[in-house]
Amino acid sequence: MAKRLACIIFLSLVISGCSVQRIAVRSMSGVLENSMLSLYQESDLKLAEQAIASDLKLLEGLLKSDPQNAEFLLMLSQGFTAYAMGFVEDDDPARARVLYFRARDYGIQLLKQKAFRNYPFQSLEELKQALQQFSNEDVAALFWTANSWAGWINLSFTNPQALADLPKVQLMMDRVIELDESFFFGGAHMFFGTIYAARPPLLGGDISKAEFHFNKCFQYADKKFLLPYVYYAKFYATRVFDEALFDSTISLILETPSSILPDQQLPNAIAQRKARDLKAQKDDLF
Repeated sequence: MAKRLACIIFLSLVISGCSVQRIAVRSMSGVLENSMLSLYQESDLKLAEQAIASDLKLLEGLLKSDPQNAEFLLMLSQGFTAYAMGFVEDDDPARARVLYFRARDYGIQLLKQKAFRNYPFQSLEELKQALQQFSNEDVAALFWTANSWAGWINLSFTNPQALADLPKVQLMMDRVIELDESFFFGGAHMFFGTIYAARPPLLGGDISKAEFHFNKCFQYADKKFLLPYVYYAKFYATRVFDEALFDSTISLILETPSSILPDQQLPNAIAQRKARDLKAQKDDLF
């Protein structure tokens, strides 16, 4: 009897300890969300790069204590996507591919909590049916998972698996548009505009569809959120061989103060750095 009581007490302490630890970990969620918001308000790219890397490792450590924490999974998917896009892909595509895939996996873990339990799906129709189970509250998870997946695909066009995965990402972005096309300044439209402009017609490219989606995105970006204009210049203007459009778009990006959207100064500063790089590469693009 005494041994049984001792075991019960020991188990209760272990369970209580785990519970207390999990509560403590979850209490960090609000702090980390504020840290993410603060990062997006940062215009100093070097400072932001160092800070986001530290925050991501902290998040991964916290996730080990609470592996199903939806907020942490979403922040990791978004954070690694932003880090790869903003600070890695232009200089080290191979490393960026790894980071995008890492972001995608965190997003998939999050989506599995609701409707991706049978992932990987055997068919696109099965995926489409699963996507119908998501609602407006899931838009962020869908978008950042699809966005990170798209980033990996964009840097992996020699990989047959990447080409095979693109229709899956398109279905996910279609669902984002159905639920909330305005999310992240029309980010799903930016994705489709880029895809249709970047790919040749034989592989599904369509310049009229690209123009449609970029224009829809611009309705939400409103010449203030600058990232979509980078992709418009890089993929659309070069595809239609319009140097004047390329020049005017680059000028728009560079002449707009990054602080025009105080809560998006980091993406705007990244857009301006990318625009300067594009401007320097103009002779190679036309």
